[in-house]
Amino acid sequence: MDMDIKGKRILLTGASGGIGSALSRKLAATGADLVLCSHQSGSLEKLAVDLRTIAGAGTIITEVANLSLAEERRRLSANCEALGGIDILINLAGVLDFNLFENQTPEVIERTIAVNLLAPMLLCREFLPQMKGREAATILNVGSIFASIGHPGFVAYCASKAGIKSFSESLGRELADTGIRVSYIAPRATATALNTDRINAMNKQLGNKIDTPDYVAQQILKQLVSGQTLSYLGWPEKLFVRINALLPAVVHKALVKNLGLIKQFASS
Repeated sequence: MDMDIKGKRILLTGASGGIGSALSRKLAATGADLVLCSHQSGSLEKLAVDLRTIAGAGTIITEVANLSLAEERRRLSANCEALGGIDILINLAGVLDFNLFENQTPEVIERTIAVNLLAPMLLCREFLPQMKGREAATILNVGSIFASIGHPGFVAYCASKAGIKSFSESLGRELADTGIRVSYIAPRATATALNTDRINAMNKQLGNKIDTPDYVAQQILKQLVSGQTLSYLGWPEKLFVRINALLPAVVHKALVKNLGLIKQFASS
């Protein structure tokens, strides 16, 4: 049976991004109470003003925070607890750098792991005590289909998202005797600001399809409501995930065939 999220309090990180703003609108339309988190104060407040005009929208609260910092995570958790706690945590915030690994600076690699992996892991840990008090609660982590494919030019990004996939799976099993469900969804390339002109040009050359933020947001909402714990978006990408798990040499050959083109765009 689908879950009714009207009146549920949802914390969404990365709320002001392309997928985040689209998802915020869909969540607001359900009547859920939203705590929207982003490090971009201007766009976040503008989004909140827009959401409050949606018919049937619940309470809209904004939180500006750098979730890589422990004190910011603690402050966010304390503020949510003061509201009465949260029912749903959606970890969407992320960064992406398209480059050859040997050309990435240590600072970029560290930031990728910090934002995409460590921050959501530690945020989950921060919120577990108040979520365990719920009869039913959900943690939904947004990863990437690249996490299960291992795409050249995105080494640090793939590593960070693969970590989130494994984290979601193992945490879900650890919390199986509680009321907390842990869910993971892996979109493919999406038309947001994270995808630079170089990435878009490469995808066009390779014939890779790109989803709209609205479509991805709809799929996230669908997974949240349905209670599904794992999904991959996009064809043939989801097929590649299965093949890579069983016959990685096949996917390796297909990707390496385009390595020259990928390196050209990654280095340009």
